[in-house]
Amino acid sequence: MIIDSHTHVDEVPALGWIDPPEPLLRLMDEAGIAKAVIMTYTDLPGVNPNALEYIAGVVARYPDRLVGYARLNPIYEDAVGLLEMAIGRLGFKGLKLHPVSTLAHPADAETVRLIHKAAEYNAPTLFHCGDEPMTTPLTIAETARKCPEATIILGHMGGYMHVEEAIEVAVRLPNILLETSAMPYPARIKEAVERIGAHRVLFASDGPGCDPAIEVQKVKLAGLTPDEEILVFETNIRRLLEGVTP
Repeated sequence: MIIDSHTHVDEVPALGWIDPPEPLLRLMDEAGIAKAVIMTYTDLPGVNPNALEYIAGVVARYPDRLVGYARLNPIYEDAVGLLEMAIGRLGFKGLKLHPVSTLAHPADAETVRLIHKAAEYNAPTLFHCGDEPMTTPLTIAETARKCPEATIILGHMGGYMHVEEAIEVAVRLPNILLETSAMPYPARIKEAVERIGAHRVLFASDGPGCDPAIEVQKVKLAGLTPDEEILVFETNIRRLLEGVTP
């Protein structure tokens, strides 16, 4: 089974973003993906004030295929309350943070407070981790040091120019996991598995913006063993999701 640990479902007419779940599900079927983690494009609170309810409703329609993460703005004064509602009442399984859109530094007090709360539920925190300011692996590494009890996932494992840096910080910090979406180098996936272990690498597509079938093929081109592929494609994210305790 393949489980995708990073995809998007959102409908925000004001921004022209209309991505309901059905097109994503079709892409998943074409790629052989059985299940996916979904989140919005927007950060709550924002232009989609019903984001949590929207994701919860989508998951309720497709409970065997989709799992929700809450994408939040840590600077919002009741961000912790929103996370508590998302995980404790609505059944979400993780937290998504995107410093580019929130302008919240990964290691500031508000962000760290929110990650600590996620960790109380054993819920992972997925960061957009790429080439933009406040998203580089070294920046997010400071957050991981401040939250040693938290599971920190580097989405895109450093993007295009910071992949080696992502692997290096994961070597140093055992609470960091690497996620493969929208990072174009299959050989770097192999390197990550060799240096930090296959149990700390997660498959993801960032669909529908990235084609899930291409993202699956990228991992297959990395030259992993069958046992390593099972960990990357399924076991690691399944273990994280099943470990969340509302």
